[in-house]
Amino acid sequence: MGGVAVDQSAGGVKAPDGGWGWAVLAGCFVITGFSYAFPKAVSVFFKELIREFGVGYSDTAWISSILLAMLYGTGPLCSVLVNRFGCRPVMMVGGLFASLGMILASFSTSIIHIYLSTGVITGLGLALNFQPSLIMLNRYFSEKRPLANGLSAAGSPVALCCLSPLGQVLQYKYGWRGGFLILGGILLNCCVCGALMKPLVAPKSLKAKDLEQDKEEGTEGRTKKPKAKLLDFSVFKDCGFVIYTVAASIMVLGLFVPPVFVVSYAKELGNEDTKSALLLTILGFIDIFARPTCGLIAGLKWVRPRCVYLFSFALIFNGITDLIGSQANDYTSIVVFCIFFGISYGMVGALQFEVLMTIVGTEKFSSAIGLVLLMESIAVLVGPPGAGRLLDATKNYMYVFLLAGSEVVLSALVLATCNFLFIRNKSSEPAEKLENVAVMDGAKAEACSVAAEVDDVEEKGATEEQEKEMVKELKQEEEKDKEKVEDVRPESVTVDSQEVERFLKEPQQNGDVATSPETCL
Repeated sequence: MGGVAVDQSAGGVKAPDGGWGWAVLAGCFVITGFSYAFPKAVSVFFKELIREFGVGYSDTAWISSILLAMLYGTGPLCSVLVNRFGCRPVMMVGGLFASLGMILASFSTSIIHIYLSTGVITGLGLALNFQPSLIMLNRYFSEKRPLANGLSAAGSPVALCCLSPLGQVLQYKYGWRGGFLILGGILLNCCVCGALMKPLVAPKSLKAKDLEQDKEEGTEGRTKKPKAKLLDFSVFKDCGFVIYTVAASIMVLGLFVPPVFVVSYAKELGNEDTKSALLLTILGFIDIFARPTCGLIAGLKWVRPRCVYLFSFALIFNGITDLIGSQANDYTSIVVFCIFFGISYGMVGALQFEVLMTIVGTEKFSSAIGLVLLMESIAVLVGPPGAGRLLDATKNYMYVFLLAGSEVVLSALVLATCNFLFIRNKSSEPAEKLENVAVMDGAKAEACSVAAEVDDVEEKGATEEQEKEMVKELKQEEEKDKEKVEDVRPESVTVDSQEVERFLKEPQQNGDVATSPETCL
């Protein structure tokens, strides 16, 4: 769970960690900003909607709730579409849906129409952009992925700081209908970001190898290849993924509560509206710098293998900040709370998807993120409304912050403890097996070496004996040859010394051939 997965796309192409990946990162930055900041930016128009349709604040608050529910709850649908059609077409269609929803909302005649247009259609369009952008970011970055995740996550506070003032200006000049129409045009930039998501293509050498393998395998091998799953539920077999899903669901119960209630908390203490609204600006400004910094730290060599524990520390930091902030009784203490909450909130935002990418890898990430977002959508719909009911019952913001901090700390303990107990023990078992195998292999090698030495000695002795036998046989053969030569030699060959002297004394004529036993031979 704490290890770094080797990131390769479905086509076997290794993540380039740069190049066109920086354009993909820019698109992810914009998409993340729209996805997280837009539900909050729409709240600027709530007062005008209350006047227009004669509804209450709780009725208008359902717009943001439906947006978030669609963003999280449609995760499996997005996974299926991405696995079927790819990231780029899904994102471009999603951009059209997001823009169409806001344009249709500008012609609404009832709050129900806004629920369907802004909540459902725009929420679906943002969901179809958010999840594929993370998938493409995971495919383009491997070594620099923590930094890339931190930079893309910084789009949320940047967009929030830009869209909220822009919404107020649009409402003041053009009203809520004109503002919705212009925001719909701005959301068309999601199509531009989707066009940046160029799929990775394998080099020609790899394609040639694949073609050669296909030719060797033949038609039978092609028919046996399994089809890609549109939604891979096998991720639930991974213990690390199950632990992360449970911890993330608990985390979401309390993570988004403080930003919702901090402004009302400051007003409850008797502060002005402008000073109270400034708290969110402070929180967002700190968050902008906290996310890239945390991503840079998470990319260090000695930190990245332990990014799960860094994420657990960020959750504990955030939860303890909530617990201490519940005791704030003046504006200065709330400002300090917002500073530390912005740091911890930025750390959580930068690490939450990096940890998930580390656990499941690239191949299963498209299915894993959809299933995780589906589980988190339930907690998103339960967390803030549950905190609101607690506030109605107790009339005290302290209990709201205590509950939120306890839930976030509990998620950190679940993640760190289960990872330490189950994942670490599981990874140590193969190591012990490898050690045992190594010992057995060493013993076998020693035994083989001893046997080999014995065999060498025996072979040497056998070769020496063979050489001796060969020498004996050669000597015997030589003796036999000598005996045969002597047997074949005639008796006339023997020469008498007297005859030789007589031959030398006798004169011979020129041209005559002297006949003697030697010359005859």
